[in-house]
Amino acid sequence: MSVSVRSAETKPFILHFGSVLRKLSDDDFFEFCQANQDWRIERTSDGDIIIMPPTGLETGGRNFNLAGMFHAWVRTDGTGKGFDSSTGFILPNGAERSPDLAWVRLSRLNALTERQRERFAPLCPDFVVELRSPSDSLTALQAKMEEYIQNGAELGWLIDPFEKKVHVYRPQTEVECFDNPATVSGEPLLKGFVLDVRELWT
Repeated sequence: MSVSVRSAETKPFILHFGSVLRKLSDDDFFEFCQANQDWRIERTSDGDIIIMPPTGLETGGRNFNLAGMFHAWVRTDGTGKGFDSSTGFILPNGAERSPDLAWVRLSRLNALTERQRERFAPLCPDFVVELRSPSDSLTALQAKMEEYIQNGAELGWLIDPFEKKVHVYRPQTEVECFDNPATVSGEPLLKGFVLDVRELWT
């Protein structure tokens, strides 16, 4: 009997601790994540813990291709640094998030202390990408993208390989949804960066 890859991934597990975990310091939460490194863990602004299992083969391949294409631009541009999905960021609203892909200007990174660099950075990335996996709720990802924008992100892409759509988020602008685009541009924030989206559909 065959099993489709889309149904094989486990959905995120959410723990509702409310005010109990809101009292955990950022350092305590960092240590909690370090003690559970097999899992990708986020914390919402309400104190809920979201535990996400490793991705399936197809999602992992898409993430790899996405990071590779973006890495080439980051090295050439030189104005910021890129980060993968294992990187945690503490947003201004108190949530700890780990986008599938993130980029932060060097000027903001250089303002961080050495200790802040070793832990979850207390900032929202300038650019974020969420790449939908079979276990992801589209509604939940859309809410997460709105959260990034509300907390300071200048550009966000929600890439949905199942619907072959790219949702583009910018501050004080209506969300743009591109249906099966060949490419998507990062201008004006990411000068000269154009993502070949077709690499993520296969």
